[in-house]
Order: sequence, then C-alpha cells, then structure tokens
Amino acid sequence: MPESPGFVAFAVELLSRVGPVRARAMFGGHGVYCGDLMIGLVDDDELFLKTDAESRPRFEEAGCRRWVYTGGGRTTETSYFRPPDEAHESPEEMEPWGKLALASARRAAAAKRARKKSKP
Repeated sequence: MPESPGFVAFAVELLSRVGPVRARAMFGGHGVYCGDLMIGLVDDDELFLKTDAESRPRFEEAGCRRWVYTGGGRTTETSYFRPPDEAHESPEEMEPWGKLALASARRAAAAKRARKKSKP
C-alpha cells in the first residue's frame, strides 16, 4: 500500500530539527534526505531511519523494529529501523533519533569516499 502524502509531510516535519529535510519518491515509497544524505525512508505510512554498527544498538535497545524488504522471492533485512512510538509525538522527541540516522549516513558516505580514493 503506498503511503499517504500527509504522512510523508508528517515524517519530514518530525525530522525538521535535524536539518533541511525533504522526501523524494522512490520504489513505491519515499526516501527521506537531509541535504544529499538519505537518512530514512517512508513505507506504508511508517518512518524508518538509517542505522549502522555504531547506532543500531540504540535502536535495538529501544525495541525498535527493523524494516524488512520482501521481493524477488526473498526477504532482506535492512539497516533501517522504525523509531520508538514516543519519538513520533513531536520533532523534539524525534530529534535524537534523527541525529543518529544523520550520523550513520555521514559515516557511510565517508566510508564510500575512502573506498573510491583507495581504488587505483
């Protein structure tokens, strides 16, 4: 089921304290970007935020659910997690979770740049 435009706008508003956030349609859902970094996604009217090895434990300790993609006859676990319910109450409550996602996206981008530089 595609997400509603109202929920996409709500997700962007929730993350507004993280920086200049926007949503862009992609693959039947929406990617959520802060600047040029994808920090989250919206799928079926649910917001999921990017994690990595450093930030993932915070989401797991809070009992957050991982976004799992099913397609092509297989199921794939992703690095995106749904923030806790209470974070959906306000931009102030979502801010620490959004900052974790932004930090994860920055680390991923830095690692990607380093890999490109090391290739001959």
